[in-house]
Amino acid sequence: MSVLLVIDVQNDFCPDGALPVPDGDRIIPTINRLRTFFDHVIFTQDWHPPEHMSFAENHPGKKPGEIIRLGNQEQVLWPTHCVQGSPGAQFHKRLIIHPTDAIFKKGTDPAIDSYSAFYDNGHRRGTGLSEYLRNIGARELSVCGLATDYCVKHTVLDALSEELRVKVFFEACRGVNLNPSDTENALKEMQQQGAKLVTAEVSRT
Repeated sequence: MSVLLVIDVQNDFCPDGALPVPDGDRIIPTINRLRTFFDHVIFTQDWHPPEHMSFAENHPGKKPGEIIRLGNQEQVLWPTHCVQGSPGAQFHKRLIIHPTDAIFKKGTDPAIDSYSAFYDNGHRRGTGLSEYLRNIGARELSVCGLATDYCVKHTVLDALSEELRVKVFFEACRGVNLNPSDTENALKEMQQQGAKLVTAEVSRT
């Protein structure tokens, strides 16, 4: 049972989007090729209400990149992005998605962000991904997408805590890099916690 999890390859995270990840669209051909080697392909989709508290514009006087406390969580404030039903929230047009692929929406609670594909940042509510993976008998998860230093990292750490074996296709990820070393540090953290970093050169054998 092989499962590929593709994180947040949406218009707002690609060039000309509201929160562009540098070279975010350049991973799409690699993801489209990778998917052919897997039994199941799952996509996540940031899906924020307009009043989401991670948006800087919802905090008068604050700017994107500033850090606040949101409940008991540290929260980076972002430009408004991936608003439910908006063009920016849609998957990039070149990303191949089949009708049978599972899609999990996250970040729907306006009061808390949700970097991970599994849980919100406070681990108060799940997305249903854990149950889905158990139902299909998955023991291992391969991960790629956007962004390495936020949603990919938190997804991988949660997958490890779910006792899944995790591979990260690091060439099919890109980072935000609010700080220059954020992507490098994220990859190191995932590896230290037990994830395996692998190249995008895969086959069925």
